[in-house]
Amino acid sequence: MKVPRYVLAVAVTSSLALVPLATAGSATAAQAPAHAGKERTLRQLAADDRLRIGTAVDMAALADDPDYRRITGEQFSTVTPENVMKWEVIEPQRGVYDYAAADQLVAFAARHGQKVRGHTLVWHSQLPSWLTTGDFTAQELRQILHRHITDTVRHFKGRIWQWDVVNEAFNDDGTLRNSIWLQKLGPGYIADAFRWAHEADPHAKLFYNDYNIEWSGPKSDAVLDLVGRLKAEGVPIDGVGFQGHLGIQYGLPGGVPENFARFEKLGLDTAVTEADVRMVLPADDEKLATQAEGYRLLLDACLRTRHCISFTVWGFTDRYSWVPGVFEGEGAANLLDEDYGVKPAFRAVQKALSGHARAKSATR
Repeated sequence: MKVPRYVLAVAVTSSLALVPLATAGSATAAQAPAHAGKERTLRQLAADDRLRIGTAVDMAALADDPDYRRITGEQFSTVTPENVMKWEVIEPQRGVYDYAAADQLVAFAARHGQKVRGHTLVWHSQLPSWLTTGDFTAQELRQILHRHITDTVRHFKGRIWQWDVVNEAFNDDGTLRNSIWLQKLGPGYIADAFRWAHEADPHAKLFYNDYNIEWSGPKSDAVLDLVGRLKAEGVPIDGVGFQGHLGIQYGLPGGVPENFARFEKLGLDTAVTEADVRMVLPADDEKLATQAEGYRLLLDACLRTRHCISFTVWGFTDRYSWVPGVFEGEGAANLLDEDYGVKPAFRAVQKALSGHARAKSATR
């Protein structure tokens, strides 16, 4: 994902020593200081700010890696399925549903007192082949989309806190993405998706979600205009998700709190939904310090926005990061390294949460 090519001056500090979060009995536990277990978790610190902090979850790692499973449960108060609620996974064949992996995550969240962000109902990517290769009329495709949203939301009714209803519907220049949905159904599919999701679960919070909208610009302006019109028309949209995928080689964005505030003025909740801060490898002290500043500025913008209700990182350890598989030569994007060592970014998030204690409505 692209980020703007301008540079924000960043104060570079020396990197912190990497301290693993792994438990006794694991390969890295011997390196942990004696006081490590006494540190307050991220979810405890975020609760002071009446904020939920979350992570995207790799279900294979959750099943196979006990350190990953423990940290997911201890450090975060929300979880987002990285892939297992996407259409190609839950309906690989038309009319044949497979919610098993998603149900496992929802059950994990319930056991650990976590809320779930549903991701995602309408997207141009990771669609099942029967859908992308099918020769459907506009009416047929509309019925298929309606059924997919209704069946999926009803299946999880009462168990999903926030849904990313429509994901990445815009290009960077502010025009609507020429997806299968726009081609066949026109721009009205966006409002329809929110109406259908609300009918299926009136109590779930419904979000529009996108990348490169954290700062003001053509794409952010277009999303602002869209959600403002939806609100004016009575469409049941509750919030906007700023994904927060940054790359330090392009510089860190400015004006993020002011941009978040534009959306809040519409009466919408906001959330950072997929934060990670990648770099060109290899990592070094300077890059890690700049990465920490990237996480800090995203979290600070959320904390300064009264109705920013959650901050989610897209995975917390470099061991399972999606970045190297998509951006050649890039990585090290997460709060912990591949051995669960604490990076400066983790400490920056800790410090930001410790220093705010904002006043905010407890009803969100």
